[in-house]
Amino acid sequence: MYGRINKTSFQLDVTTAMKRRTLLQQLSAFSALSFVPLTTPSSLRAIEPLQRPKPGRMRLGLAAYSMRKYMNFAKDGSQAMTPQQFIDYCRALEIDGAELTSYYFREDVSLAELAKLRRYCQRVGITITGGAIRNDFCQPEGPGLEADIAHTQRWIDRYAELGTSVIRVFAGKLPQGAELEPTIRQCARYLQQVCDYAAKRGMTLALENHGGVTATADGLLSIIRQVDSEGLAINFDSGNFKSSADPYAELEQIAPYAVNAQIKVEMSPNGQKEPADLGRIVNILRDAGYSGWIALEYEAQEEPKDAIPGWISQLKKLLAA
Repeated sequence: MYGRINKTSFQLDVTTAMKRRTLLQQLSAFSALSFVPLTTPSSLRAIEPLQRPKPGRMRLGLAAYSMRKYMNFAKDGSQAMTPQQFIDYCRALEIDGAELTSYYFREDVSLAELAKLRRYCQRVGITITGGAIRNDFCQPEGPGLEADIAHTQRWIDRYAELGTSVIRVFAGKLPQGAELEPTIRQCARYLQQVCDYAAKRGMTLALENHGGVTATADGLLSIIRQVDSEGLAINFDSGNFKSSADPYAELEQIAPYAVNAQIKVEMSPNGQKEPADLGRIVNILRDAGYSGWIALEYEAQEEPKDAIPGWISQLKKLLAA
């Protein structure tokens, strides 16, 4: 038989446990508000290199930004090349993928219109490889930053309707007079918010090395290591380490984190433009076991309709090697 419970003792034990629990909850809340990590951003490991089998599998696409000359909106709201026509252009190039940039859709584009475009892609055999959202999470907190967060979430929903799972986003520029480390922490905080939103939709935001606080591999990695979300990885842009003496070495640092890759036909070591070694860039991705899309993002001076077919042909041969 069980012994008799001492009612007074039992009540004291329960009261003591409740007080202890309340104290721990208060301490936990205080800690969350006041804790400042003693480690530096570069020592954090919230996001690790992606584990993937080798050899990787890479497929070729074209970024809509390559055709910005035709896709930018005129003052009357017209476009010389619409998103659907860009998809037709990719099909004519005999490639499998098209990266559709949000800049080339009307701001009031409906989900029904996007669903129609998705069905069109299915019929013509083109995969929407990803998208791009223009944002700046380093700007001072206020209406502008709040608008960018809302804009990012809106386009996460729109790209979900288009059927793509990767969207490249940006960190932003260091505001004049701002300190670097607090700005990076702010950027990481808001990136965490939108990445969590993307993860719920089964999507990944790929932070691009795009100047500003991501002008170096260390700057880019210092941000993603402060974000703990399945919805975050890196967009590998081969031409954007423009201040580095060795941009290829910087690309090697970020390749293990990449879920999307863009290749440019020019590099700018120490700010001096020169032809890119496309074979070396592809091998950096191959050595990292990269699997996914490689999108040509053409930014050189030659007429894109004349130049792009030749570069696509060269990339096809490199990927087939």
